[in-house]
Amino acid sequence: MKSAVAVVGAGPAGLTLANLTLQSGIPCVVLERSSRREVETRPRAGVLEHRSVELLERHGLADRLLAQADRHGTCEFRVNGQAFQVDYADLYGGRTHYVYPQQEVVTDLIAAFIEGGGDIRFSVDDVTLHDLTSESPRVAWTSADGVRDEISCDFVAGCDGFHSVSRRSIPSGYLQELVHHHGIGWLSILAEAPPSTKAIIYSLHPDGFAGHMLRSSTVSRYYLQVDPSESVDNWPDDRVWMELQKRLSLADGSWRLTTGKITEKRILDMRSHVVEPMSYGRLYLLGDAAHIITPVGAKGMNLAMNDAAVLSSALTEYYKAGDETGLKTYSDDCLRRVWRAQEFSQWMVGMIHTSLDTPFQARLAQARLEHLASSKAYAASFAENYVGP
Repeated sequence: MKSAVAVVGAGPAGLTLANLTLQSGIPCVVLERSSRREVETRPRAGVLEHRSVELLERHGLADRLLAQADRHGTCEFRVNGQAFQVDYADLYGGRTHYVYPQQEVVTDLIAAFIEGGGDIRFSVDDVTLHDLTSESPRVAWTSADGVRDEISCDFVAGCDGFHSVSRRSIPSGYLQELVHHHGIGWLSILAEAPPSTKAIIYSLHPDGFAGHMLRSSTVSRYYLQVDPSESVDNWPDDRVWMELQKRLSLADGSWRLTTGKITEKRILDMRSHVVEPMSYGRLYLLGDAAHIITPVGAKGMNLAMNDAAVLSSALTEYYKAGDETGLKTYSDDCLRRVWRAQEFSQWMVGMIHTSLDTPFQARLAQARLEHLASSKAYAASFAENYVGP
């Protein structure tokens, strides 16, 4: 089998790239280890920046998103039981976030790719990459029915997540890995509960951060700051709801949390990870295969889609004009945005978390939030980074 591009991984990065290249007349094959049902129902991120939505809309991939997504231009912070809101849309040119679960994005992109004649193979196993520095890299895999298959291509796009087979195919020592552990864990909760707020809530509490995120009219996402070594077994449902109510409550008692059936609980180790460069030979890394960012600020899916847009543009230049400039600068072009997002995420992590072991850091967090509440210039800088430049 021969194709121009082999895309390893059918997440937001791989599927965005596949659709954009297909629309440019560049053949590609997508390989995904999970079943179609699994990738279309797996809950992950849920917030898209205006820039990501504009990209999808420009390519006719946002019809259902625009019809169903909620638009948000305000977020709320709570400090010691007192609340204030930041109208980031008003502060930054009317730009908003779109609340639309990642699994819905993936569902839309799979449907568009297949309807456009795209070739996607689900439930593949034992993917291996070969000859990445040659002009004809090869990708081999075992299909769902146990048959070993292989594709010869011009380029490989590694979009297969943090535990990336693609990244591990790069010789040891070639990539520089930059890692930071924040020393914070989040208990991530997904529940069949209508939102108790119209805006995302970030709450700084003496016992730790709590967050109330929006997903749909019937489903909500919540976060509780915990020790990274904490076990989910220590958090029965009753304790989760009690702790969320306590950390999110207002001093005047006017706010109540709506509860419901908890469908997911897991501990997230808040870490940041970037590899440089984001390419090797004719292999290009996208999304979580190249960079991990904390959920603070909702940047992960948006960075992945930006990687796809940058690589798609570079591939189009190559096939239409023989211009390799974009392919050569791909890593630098993506990393500028990645590091800007990492810096903002690091700053925001320090603003909304309580450091139980270091009271000095806890007071700094409170000072930042008080500054955010009182300074329009400070809030405008936050707005620009939060909603995406």
